[in-house]
Amino acid sequence: MTSIRLVVSDVDGTLLNPDKQLTPAAIAAVHRLHAHGVAFTAVSSRPPFGMRMLMAPLKLMLPLGAFNGSMMFEPGGATLENHTIPHDAVNVAIELLTARGIDVWLFTTERWIIRRSDGPYIERERRAIAFEPDVVDTGAPLPENICKVVGVSDDFELLAACEPEMKAALGKAAHVTRSQNYYLDVTAPGVDKGTFVEAIASRLEIPLKDVATIGDMVNDLPMFLKSGVSFAMGNAGDAVKSRATYTTASNAEDGFAKAMDRILELA
Repeated sequence: MTSIRLVVSDVDGTLLNPDKQLTPAAIAAVHRLHAHGVAFTAVSSRPPFGMRMLMAPLKLMLPLGAFNGSMMFEPGGATLENHTIPHDAVNVAIELLTARGIDVWLFTTERWIIRRSDGPYIERERRAIAFEPDVVDTGAPLPENICKVVGVSDDFELLAACEPEMKAALGKAAHVTRSQNYYLDVTAPGVDKGTFVEAIASRLEIPLKDVATIGDMVNDLPMFLKSGVSFAMGNAGDAVKSRATYTTASNAEDGFAKAMDRILELA
């Protein structure tokens, strides 16, 4: 019988429902983990300020992961570890996205930077992370400490076609992955959700075989590979489901809470 001592969850599409909200069932499920002595944390493509709404309801105590695992921070806000994208790689990513007609967002640990206020998904992101973007001119100087470049488009096929182009253009200079069908993320090289799982398990001195992970997108696969048990959400694509130990219900059906119940059976 597997002994699960730590759960690491994705946020959007997993921990949150389609309206980007924590459900009562999800909150109760995390509290049950706490009561049974199972540690819990989350890692997301979101910036740290976009994860504040999780802290109090879930009573989070452990460090969390932002920017697809390239940043680790305390629930109180203190940064424990942060990796930024090399400046040259930022420029390459921006140039490629712009040439393809794809909107560009930039994130630092404290800012969300956009070039136009009427672009796709801005209002959705504003509601989701409860944060206001800074609108800057195209030629404005870029900050040096960029943690994430996001290509944003409602043309999913265009964004999918851009992903291998971006990987080829950047090579090992940055990590490239899709966090949603409409977001193409460029983050710091050498770190991802899998390295976050390794880091948090090491901090807690918990073997990786005793870690469970849960997610819905391809950017969650690195953490599936590191954990002893993995759950794909019912709303995940087949490529994600095929790599998970189990598949649960969708995030519209409290699949996260159902997976936590299964984990407690294994704990």
